[in-house]
Amino acid sequence: MKFKSFEIVVLEKDKPECGLKSGDTGTVVELYEPDGVEVEFLNGTGETQAVLTLSEKDVRRLSENDILAVRPVNAA
Repeated sequence: MKFKSFEIVVLEKDKPECGLKSGDTGTVVELYEPDGVEVEFLNGTGETQAVLTLSEKDVRRLSENDILAVRPVNAA
C-alpha cells in the first residue's frame, strides 16, 4: 500500500455520478489489499458527498505544487 489511513488524496478521474471531478480531494478511510482504497469526499460544510472504493491508480498524493480550490457540486 502506498497510502496511509486518513491521508488526504487527489482524485485523478471524474466521477460524475457522484458529483466529483478530477482534482477533488478526499480522505483515505480504509485500505484494501492489494491496491484498493476507500476514500470519503466531503462538501464545504463537512457533509459526506461520496464514499468510494477506488484503485490506488485512481488517486494520488497532494504535492507542494497543488493549490486547493472551491467549486459548486452539481450531483447527477
